[in-house]
Amino acid sequence: MPSATRPSRPFARSPRLSARALPGWRQERPAVSLAPGSGTRPRMKTLFEEIKASIKNNYNQDRSFWRPVLPWGGVFTIKAGRKAVSCTPLYVEIRLKNTCTIDGFLMLLYVILNENENFPRELSLHFGREFVDCFLYLMDTYSFTTVKLLWIWDKMEKQQYKSEVHKASLIIDLFGNEHDNFTKNLENLMSTIQESYCSNWRCPTRVQEDQQRTINIKCGGLREFSQRVFCHGAPPFVVLNMQHWKSEDLAYVPYYLDLSDHKYLLEGATLFNKEEHHYSAAFQIDGHWMHYDGLRNVNLILLNKPPEFLLLSSLVYIRATEK
Repeated sequence: MPSATRPSRPFARSPRLSARALPGWRQERPAVSLAPGSGTRPRMKTLFEEIKASIKNNYNQDRSFWRPVLPWGGVFTIKAGRKAVSCTPLYVEIRLKNTCTIDGFLMLLYVILNENENFPRELSLHFGREFVDCFLYLMDTYSFTTVKLLWIWDKMEKQQYKSEVHKASLIIDLFGNEHDNFTKNLENLMSTIQESYCSNWRCPTRVQEDQQRTINIKCGGLREFSQRVFCHGAPPFVVLNMQHWKSEDLAYVPYYLDLSDHKYLLEGATLFNKEEHHYSAAFQIDGHWMHYDGLRNVNLILLNKPPEFLLLSSLVYIRATEK
């Protein structure tokens, strides 16, 4: 796998999108320190750098990250002003429930954006530059509830989740399917098109085009079609929906794919616990596999073997760096 490298981002960067999309948000900056005798401006370590450091310095008895990352749910407190007091209905906090349907993919998206210095620029063409900058900023400042709200309000449709006001709280419930709440909201990132031709020259629909926004893996009969190609060029990453596959079909998971003349490398996966109706994720950094589960107290751990009793929901591949 390619090593995970990224350019330094100045800590003071605060995208405008955060102020518009998330009213009442305040930037709470974690403490930073200067090296003794250093006259340079301090720079905060990114979350990605912290995770990489924990992998490098881990011991057998300590194989987990030192603090929770993207915990399940979340509470966002609104500092109400004069105008807010007159609003109907009035609520002073937002409570998130069942966020595992987006948590695993948000964690994977963060890792992907740090894998290649060009990926943030490329994904900005699909998500918008302000969204990408704001997403990275919020993750690096451990503003995990806020980053979930950023995805909900900027990328999801209102009918994709349930919301209600209870007492002074707006409750947003994301219970459902992760592919509905995340994959289908990837704009046109994975849009593909495929042409088919009828052998009958008199056929009124001899030439047809089939366009899809997601990639589904299905086992079935063979049909003759032209090669399916990406509408907007090869994306930085692709998500393969594996939820319809049977467990016996998953004895072998390919570590790379050839798609539209590009090579894609396995970066991670999302997993489903059928008993708990709960999603988690696995991904690799510098060749080390980690398991993220926002519902656990210790929610980011190094893996010695694949997690047991979990079903595969999706596979995530990143485009290999061209040499």
